[in-house]
Amino acid sequence: MAPGSALIPRLMDLSPGTEALRYCFALPAHPESVAGARRLTRARLDKWRLDADAHDSALLIVSELVTNAVVHTMSSRVVCELRRLDRRLRIAVQDQGHQSGGPQLRRTADDEHGRGLLLVDAMCSSWGSRDAGNGTGRIVWAELPHGPERSC
Repeated sequence: MAPGSALIPRLMDLSPGTEALRYCFALPAHPESVAGARRLTRARLDKWRLDADAHDSALLIVSELVTNAVVHTMSSRVVCELRRLDRRLRIAVQDQGHQSGGPQLRRTADDEHGRGLLLVDAMCSSWGSRDAGNGTGRIVWAELPHGPERSC
């Protein structure tokens, strides 16, 4: 694995002058940790001065991904990583144990739960999931464009 991130594989080789910012935090896998994840994300994105649309979208995406990790896995903690690279923000959430098959979009209106990934899908430019390796859980990630050239 590339140095610098246990959660997110390298996006690209950084050329001189490219700014990349990274922030990572871990929380217990309890429902009240969703609010904590939003609070930590909000504080970091304020420091990074993301535009308002990307900021709001990122808060919702973090909330949905952390909620999914808490509700749908047997984890004792979740790890969230934010990475800002040029005009992209990448959010990754790792749990410690996942359902077989990974996260699934549910498009049925009569299901009270399961619509969080539909929101993530609608708000971001791309998203996906992968095994974390060595049976340590699953990583679900989402990417948002931000800044003046945002076209989402």
